Amino acid sequence: MPEVHAMLGASSAHRWMNCPGSVALNAAVPDKTSSYAQEGTLAHLLAENMINYNLGRMTKKEFNKALTEIKKNEFYNQEMQEYIEGYVNTIWELMNEAKARTPDAQLLTEQRLDFSEYVPDGFGTGDVVIVCDGFVHIIDLKYGKGVSVSADSNPQLMLYGLGALTAYDLLYSIDTVKMTIVQPRLDNVSSYEMYAEDLEEWGENVVKPKAEAAMEEEAACYAGEWCRFCKVKANCRARAEENIALAKYEFQDPRLLSDEEIGTILKQAAEVAEWAGDIRLYAQTEAIENGKKWAGWKLVEGRSNRRYKDELAVAKALTEAGYEETVLYERKLLGITAMEKVVGKKNFGELLGDLVVKPAGAPTLVEESDKRPELKSAESAKEDFE
Repeated sequence: MPEVHAMLGASSAHRWMNCPGSVALNAAVPDKTSSYAQEGTLAHLLAENMINYNLGRMTKKEFNKALTEIKKNEFYNQEMQEYIEGYVNTIWELMNEAKARTPDAQLLTEQRLDFSEYVPDGFGTGDVVIVCDGFVHIIDLKYGKGVSVSADSNPQLMLYGLGALTAYDLLYSIDTVKMTIVQPRLDNVSSYEMYAEDLEEWGENVVKPKAEAAMEEEAACYAGEWCRFCKVKANCRARAEENIALAKYEFQDPRLLSDEEIGTILKQAAEVAEWAGDIRLYAQTEAIENGKKWAGWKLVEGRSNRRYKDELAVAKALTEAGYEETVLYERKLLGITAMEKVVGKKNFGELLGDLVVKPAGAPTLVEESDKRPELKSAESAKEDFE
């Protein structure tokens, strides 16, 4: 899998298109990998091998050798195998749709998609590209389960779409671009479709000016939900000023908050809390890794719980002292997630599907944009919870 990234890459487009100043700031900070990124990379590799084997681009021997290596990775487990098998099945369904349009439709994996016509040195990697007469379909696998991602007006996929048009339009006379995000762990499949001419107009009139702004030496910074994956989100002044502004909120009545004011504060409070958490994590990491000191703060040893150095040695010492093993161990059924890993997601559903219940969750206050249906009333919320 390609590991190089463009300065104005598709995967970070949501950030640099909204905050042009973040490009230079992020370029100055070394990349750091994470367990989530490593897990995602492995999932993509597994998916690529499965697809290529099913298309006859790998022999059985080559596939088994590759799978053996993947299984040695610490992030591989049966859960990943089953989720990726489900993703691959979704790919075949989408490919069959394309074949219904054009029998000789092509499916390509890990394609470099160049959109430098709109963004300087701009390119990205399309996980799966299906192309046929008049139509191209970009499919992006997102293995994470933290945030549900929509394909609707998604700039990353739209830039991939521009790259696909550049690569295949002359051969296939493409007039429609479809973009799909598949998140198997969230059971989320989201699609968005555009006319090719509309996508090209977006590239010319929206992307080009924003890319030019992002390449300016003193480009401005703007805070927003795109800060989530920014390397300098903890010590960014623009984000700090945005959140500190909450403290300057002019209340109508200094003694009591109105309902309108509470609604406004609720929306901002989550971002303020996240910002404060990012700053604390940044400061703590700098103190631990680089010995940095912060005025009024010090690094101390955190609290910890006692634990056995060697459980087998503990059991041996107690049994030799005359204690029965039955009183030393507790027997407890594995939790649902752990049990699924042991028996496999498919077998779990077949054997225990009727024995698992999901109680109603406790009522919680969220923004209106949340996809969960609204509870009808305070009374019904109370009854559901009880």
